[in-house]
Amino acid sequence: MIVLIAGLPGTGKTTLARELATRTSGRVLSKDEIRHAIFSSEEIEYTSRQDDFCIQVMLETAGYMLERDPGRFIFLDGRPFSRRYQIENVLTVATSLHQPWRILECVCPEATAKSRIQQQCAATAHPAGNRDFQLYLEVKSRFEAITWAKAVIDTDQPLEVCIARALAALG
Repeated sequence: MIVLIAGLPGTGKTTLARELATRTSGRVLSKDEIRHAIFSSEEIEYTSRQDDFCIQVMLETAGYMLERDPGRFIFLDGRPFSRRYQIENVLTVATSLHQPWRILECVCPEATAKSRIQQQCAATAHPAGNRDFQLYLEVKSRFEAITWAKAVIDTDQPLEVCIARALAALG
């Protein structure tokens, strides 16, 4: 199954994806990690074009992994999936691979996201060099509502509550 982890920066997508992968013997594919594996620091651009390229690499990787182990969970992380075309692209690939898909949308109060982002910036604990609260506000201003079936995970809740809700949505 391909699981798309959506939500604004700082809403806990990576934390949720990693925990779910551990509990399902799944695999997290991270756009930010793939970007750093492919491009040198001088080549990194935080552009939609480079993001789309990295997502294509992720989807090719997911296809390869699912071909070898069709029952595996693949968690796509590192992008807010804030635009309709971004989600459509993933769902088209899932359909072509004859794989079920789920969308988990992480949400939390803005103050929580801001605090998380500031803590990660202070600790340089996030691989995306452009990640700050201004990015959160920019993504929020252009976030297109997700109209496909989805489970909304309020990551202000304890992690165990979030995991239980997500696992129930994965069925």
